[in-house]
Amino acid sequence: MTAEQTNDTNQYLTFSLDKETFALDISQVREVLELSSVTRIPRTPQFMRGVINLRGHAVPVVDMRLKFTMDQAQDTVNTCIIIVETRFAGECAILGALVDSVSEVIEMQPEVIEPAPRMGTTIKSDFIHGIGKHDERFVIVLDVGRVFSEQEMELLTAQTASGNRKSKGVQDKVSEQLEAATA
Repeated sequence: MTAEQTNDTNQYLTFSLDKETFALDISQVREVLELSSVTRIPRTPQFMRGVINLRGHAVPVVDMRLKFTMDQAQDTVNTCIIIVETRFAGECAILGALVDSVSEVIEMQPEVIEPAPRMGTTIKSDFIHGIGKHDERFVIVLDVGRVFSEQEMELLTAQTASGNRKSKGVQDKVSEQLEAATA
């Protein structure tokens, strides 16, 4: 492998949900945590498991199975939380993604990642960066910045804003909008 080829190779953290393999660009992953106590927040969408205390900061945790409309699963010793960093409203937002298990860090060159297939107008796939192949299996590469809608990000950041900078009225309004949108 030449130095030029090495520079084009990207690293991805792979994880599983059900029997599917997903990946996140390693540059968006801060750390991987064992499942710990998650505090549920009332009046939030079902996919929001709650918040965890990460070094004194409340970090929202999203159950990725529920976010992707999969069946909920029992937590196991392999269940973990991937702490990811994304941009929202020009600021850095930290979120926890609850997954069945974390597998490994893999390398894939951009040319082996194909664009997300079009699945009709009723299925949203804009959060899929592409689909790659690694060790004879497909890997769904996610675009963490597009997994959540603007309304969902507003809710997640409002729920964990330092000092509750967002008013309860705004939180209630966003919760109602999300409930209506997901109904």
